[in-house]
Amino acid sequence: MASTKITEQERGRYEWWAFLFIIILLFPLLSMALVSGYGFTIWALQVFVFGPPGHG
Repeated sequence: MASTKITEQERGRYEWWAFLFIIILLFPLLSMALVSGYGFTIWALQVFVFGPPGHG
């Protein structure tokens, strides 16, 4: 079995790519999913359970 060793320079490069992937792509997608999910939950509760906000 051949073992492949990663040098410190290559490891640093992989870490930077992972960091940029997380910051540029993953965090914005997760934040949009959380905000959208929260909005959908509020909408569904108003439609099916509580009704629209009003004078009460």
